[in-house]
Amino acid sequence: MAVRLPAVAGQFYPDDPTELARDVDALLHASNPAPCSGPLHGVIVPHAGYTYSGGVAGIAYGALRDSHQDIHTVLLVGPAHHVYLEGLGTSSAQIWRTPLGDVWLATDEAEQLINDFADVRPRDDAHEFEHSLEVQLPFLQRILAPGWQLLPLVVGHASTTSVSGVLGHFLCQSGVVVVVSTDLSHYLPYEDAKLRDATTAGRIVECQAAEINDDDACGAYPLRGFLDAVVESGCHIEQLAAASSGDSHGSHDRVVGYGAFAVCGGEPGGG
Repeated sequence: MAVRLPAVAGQFYPDDPTELARDVDALLHASNPAPCSGPLHGVIVPHAGYTYSGGVAGIAYGALRDSHQDIHTVLLVGPAHHVYLEGLGTSSAQIWRTPLGDVWLATDEAEQLINDFADVRPRDDAHEFEHSLEVQLPFLQRILAPGWQLLPLVVGHASTTSVSGVLGHFLCQSGVVVVVSTDLSHYLPYEDAKLRDATTAGRIVECQAAEINDDDACGAYPLRGFLDAVVESGCHIEQLAAASSGDSHGSHDRVVGYGAFAVCGGEPGGG
């Protein structure tokens, strides 16, 4: 049985299971997210170390926890940081392991994607050391009932149309939630980052995929595709939180921006 082992435990988050559970629960407990104005179908979350972006991520996952949905599948999508990749890559593992235990993969759904979409193919090399997906798992393990399955996709250079087609295949399905992992601006001075990220956040809420540049978000490729899929679905996006590494830990000279967003069904303010 193929198992994808944790690559960044002890670096981006604690490798001790008791400490990890305690830290994740504390981030969730402190989140106090605003309720989604309609069924929650997805979240956009950051993927830095928990010391830096865990508070913002906790708000997104707090909203998902409070949605009280019966979730059986998580489509988890993020950028490829370590391997050059054309298109989208699945994992051929059957299990992804974290210090909190094992997560079973939705292998049938992954095989169906490979059959249905030419830009989707197995790329275990792109998953092996990738943190953008791995850091989301402990949050999901703490808020979801046992029995859920994971469908991880790492996105490289892919067209917005291609990514949108794949994500739109799952968005708004009953029992499925889409999690898109991305940080925002990188290494700008604190005030400059705050302004840049506020502009990007506005474009995310308005689903203006074409207005988001590669340097506005490290996960720009999956993010742009997701925004187009949201438009096609008839859902809308609500911002939950914004911050940077300068708010949580570290210098204000060069910061990384973070945002949390929820994809909700129906019109803003409606049911």
